[in-house]
Amino acid sequence: MPPAAPSPIDELVEQTQTELEQTERDLKEIRMMVTQSRSEVEKLTQRNTQVTTHLRQIQSQFDTIPRPDIKAAYEAASDAQQRLFSMRGQLEKLQSDQANLQRLADHLQKTLTALQGSQGGMSGGAGAGSADAKPMIVRVVEAQEAERQRLSRQIHDGPAQALSNFILQAEIAARLFDKDAELARAELANLRTAATTTLQKVRDFIFDLRPMMLDDLGLAPTVKRYVDAYKEKSGIQTSLAVTGAERRLEPVREIMVFRGLQELLGNARNHAQAAQVRIGFDMDDNRVRVVVEDSGKGFDVEAALSGGQQKTIGLASLKERMELLGGRLEIESQVGQGTRVVMEMPVGSPVMSG
Repeated sequence: MPPAAPSPIDELVEQTQTELEQTERDLKEIRMMVTQSRSEVEKLTQRNTQVTTHLRQIQSQFDTIPRPDIKAAYEAASDAQQRLFSMRGQLEKLQSDQANLQRLADHLQKTLTALQGSQGGMSGGAGAGSADAKPMIVRVVEAQEAERQRLSRQIHDGPAQALSNFILQAEIAARLFDKDAELARAELANLRTAATTTLQKVRDFIFDLRPMMLDDLGLAPTVKRYVDAYKEKSGIQTSLAVTGAERRLEPVREIMVFRGLQELLGNARNHAQAAQVRIGFDMDDNRVRVVVEDSGKGFDVEAALSGGQQKTIGLASLKERMELLGGRLEIESQVGQGTRVVMEMPVGSPVMSG
């Protein structure tokens, strides 16, 4: 007789064990990176102290030191501080990643222990349903934590870092204003340019977090605006075809479809290395359907949906979230032949305007 097929809980135990082993390998690697980064921060801190001391000596002799030397000292101080800020940011990111991985490893270990304890003592029916539900919950939580981590990193590397630089540039301009007005004006011009650029980035960041027009105007106008911005920023040749009758959906369904589109376009940009993306958006009385096709490098769909590829964990989570609301996610892809994803969701209960 052929051997019995493994039960769902046996497969889940094996999958959890594999994920735990990979997480522990990742933890070992990131611990080494944290140690190296701490050492680099210490070196840069010492360097920054030396440069700051030299700058104070320059300030005490401001009237007697040539302007090129003053400028070089300020540039050295600025470079030292920026390098230190950057390395500290990298260290904080690594420490945050390490903490998240450690929490994931602890959770996987507890899950594995519970599953192994239930092996052989849990039959079908409700027990099987609970086993099937657990990995979905785990992956949804992982996806949420990954998103929070990404947002934290974006805030730190973007607005927070820019504000630190603004403070430094303002201090330099203030000290130079009475001694070298031309150089001070140049610093202020650089500060104004940097502030304008950062303000636009903050606005884009807020839009990505939660576009207000999604609440005010609905899904279709927000998708049009987002695709326009995506095309401009990514440089990818992107087309959007909107068909059907536009209407408002329940907020949870609108945000689910919008987040799904964000995920798919982000994958096309960050992983698929696509040169072209085509988007179809159609809405009728029963459902909203989004089709995203890219000309990228493609991937193994089965591995992606099983969690075998960490970078595509969002697809598995997206599929499960869509199904929770009665929708579906279909993915067609082969390595070297691009990807086609269909995301479809019922419109749900009617939403009254006003």
